[in-house]
Amino acid sequence: MNWRALCLALVLFAAPALAQETPAPLTARDGWAVTPTPHSFPVLVMRLDDAVKAGKMGVVTTASASEGAKAQGFTIPGNRVVGVFRNDFARRMLAASVPAGIEAPIRFYITENADGTATLSYRRPGVVFAPYFAGATADLQAVATELDSIFGQIAAAATQR
Repeated sequence: MNWRALCLALVLFAAPALAQETPAPLTARDGWAVTPTPHSFPVLVMRLDDAVKAGKMGVVTTASASEGAKAQGFTIPGNRVVGVFRNDFARRMLAASVPAGIEAPIRFYITENADGTATLSYRRPGVVFAPYFAGATADLQAVATELDSIFGQIAAAATQR
């Protein structure tokens, strides 16, 4: 077999295996709040930032595989992980449970859908901290309950029409 025939065979047979399917949007799962929105990805990113500030919390971390891919010349659907917390909650959390500190900041996840809209998701703080309740003081559960409310308010503000 010559090289041209071999290359053609590889392209014909390998192409279907290499084709990327559009992933399904994030859907409801245990312990998560998942809210599809009518907003575009960039608009939802800005709305979440505004909602975090209005909720008197702070953006501690951000990461975006789509921005990293873009910097390398690739285009993938938008996604951004936004870590949100506040120092007074951090102090209370650590006083109640040092091991629970690995879970802070709590993360929001913004994902771009195939139709151009975006979804806001997060694991509820009460679920995130639940594995640490047994070895912690009662204040860890109180922190988680307060954060459940705050994160719910932030998500509602960011996703409203």
